[in-house]
Amino acid sequence: MQPTSTILDPPPVSSNGSSEHPAGCPLAIHDLTVAYHRKPVIWDIDLNIPEGTLVAVVGPNGAGKTTLLKACLNLVPKTSGRIQIYGKPYTENRKLVGYVPQRESVDWDFPVSALDVVAMGTYRHLGWIRRVGKKQRESALAAMEQVGITEYAHRQISQLSGGQQQRVFLARALVQNASLYFMDEPFAAVDAATEQAIVELLKELRSQGRTCIVVHHDLSTVSKYFDWVVLLNMRVVVAGPTRDVFTRENLQKTYGGRLDLLDTASVTLAGD
Repeated sequence: MQPTSTILDPPPVSSNGSSEHPAGCPLAIHDLTVAYHRKPVIWDIDLNIPEGTLVAVVGPNGAGKTTLLKACLNLVPKTSGRIQIYGKPYTENRKLVGYVPQRESVDWDFPVSALDVVAMGTYRHLGWIRRVGKKQRESALAAMEQVGITEYAHRQISQLSGGQQQRVFLARALVQNASLYFMDEPFAAVDAATEQAIVELLKELRSQGRTCIVVHHDLSTVSKYFDWVVLLNMRVVVAGPTRDVFTRENLQKTYGGRLDLLDTASVTLAGD
């Protein structure tokens, strides 16, 4: 009898590396290479992400995890390859995508309230010409309530703690009402309460059939939080259901045998 995922079992999917990309796949990547100053950062990426899954992108520093997300969002140029969001280029399906960037990449000194930041998530549906109105602000407040930061709605974002700032960006992604979410290290440097709030939010999104792709560093919580994993070190080492691919052997291939990290993860390894 196989062990089950902590959250929910993922639906059946084709194996990683297949030359075929299923129709309607939330994210399909074919032969993707990204290079900075002619030096490859990620290369030969071929990946199908199944719908309705919580996906962890895991790998050592410098493995290209953030670059992979940014390439999917057209934030960095591709050297070669093709990326499709639900069967179309990102530019045609961008309304289906939500994004939570790394907190360190944001200018938190910009003079704007937490509510204003969350309401920015409605721009994609509202259009740049029209102003945010009552309906959009109500949606933003509802999203803030969902992540537990309503009381900070009118506070300037620089006055918020790191965990509160992270919740602001989660609320902004929520108000986009996306089908596919990219989250770049949402658990980094947050308190226990915020971490639990993020986990509950991921569960809720998954129960709605949404797909979340999360850059994640804490190996000890991969099996607990995610039902699918991509092990990345410039190339995809392996990808698939956590219970099948999150093993010590695959982690050794990904991290080059750094036993300190592997020992940290060993108590939760699906294959142990």
